[in-house]
Amino acid sequence: MKVAFFDTKPYDVPGFEKYGEKYGIEYKFFETKLNEDTVELAAGAQAVCVFVNDTVNAAVIDRLAGLGVKAVALRCAGYNNVDMQYAFRKIRVVRVPAYSPYAVAEHAMAMLLTSVRRIHKAFIRTRDYNFSLAGMTGFDLHGKTVGVVGTGKIGRVFIDICRGFGMKVLAYDKYPTEGLDNGDTVRYVSFDELLEKSDIISLHCPLTDDTYHLIDEKALEKCRKGVVLINTSRGALVDGSALLEGIKSRKVGAACLDVYEEESDIFFEDNSGHILDDDTLARLISMPNVIVTSHQAFLTEEALQNIAETTVNNLCDIARNDRCVNEICYRCSCAENGCGKDGCCRKSQNG
Repeated sequence: MKVAFFDTKPYDVPGFEKYGEKYGIEYKFFETKLNEDTVELAAGAQAVCVFVNDTVNAAVIDRLAGLGVKAVALRCAGYNNVDMQYAFRKIRVVRVPAYSPYAVAEHAMAMLLTSVRRIHKAFIRTRDYNFSLAGMTGFDLHGKTVGVVGTGKIGRVFIDICRGFGMKVLAYDKYPTEGLDNGDTVRYVSFDELLEKSDIISLHCPLTDDTYHLIDEKALEKCRKGVVLINTSRGALVDGSALLEGIKSRKVGAACLDVYEEESDIFFEDNSGHILDDDTLARLISMPNVIVTSHQAFLTEEALQNIAETTVNNLCDIARNDRCVNEICYRCSCAENGCGKDGCCRKSQNG
């Protein structure tokens, strides 16, 4: 099988070549992102492999199908960059639902600890031999209330980490996990109650029409003064302009962002020699109580190996069995393992 691999980074290649050689997959690696201008690069391939900032809209899907491409393999969990409704019955779409929930959850906690204990500031100071503690006072996580939005695999790992710190957890999910709510240290509550009672809010949910700008001006108005916001999921869960105003008004005490709504032309690239055109992001980065990392929460050795192995297995399942447990089906709105619904894409290509 020939696969056109878009938005390639150096850390992608070793794992994919390892598993590709094992299963007879030949890659053509492209540094450029997939979009309407670059889709012709997929000519001769049976599948394309894409990441979070590649564009798989109707025009791209039509051209891929015209080129004979049978599958889009997302090497990530989220699929908001794919027009799934348009893709139905035109092209197969598979993803990696859980490459390493520990990687993302641990990064969220690392950002939180860095922020509240001023570790980033201490690192800069001590390199200049400045050992003053002025302005370095943080706060204990023990006893604080953390609101976790989304209790899938990543959200549940983050909850376990928070419980290890002695934190109380308020959880919100449209589809609650059975057995997670113990009535004491972990409780499911309404979204409004989570906003009103949380000292810290961490987002671990997918980007959908319902969650777009989940944290906006109205949501921030309901939060406690000084709330700490963490986002390691999708940038558009947070209205960047509203967050900036919340920080300026002191409503938001700190923000830890591994993702950003308009990141597609900025993140994953070295822009150090350029002027940043995005005024909102530039202002956020300039704030002393904001930490921004460049969508790196997933980036561990274990996660990269899992991503490569699962993606290759997905492509092999489609090619050999005409069925893949990680295929996303628009028709029955399933994106979890084990779907057996009649008409599901994952039951048969003609479903």
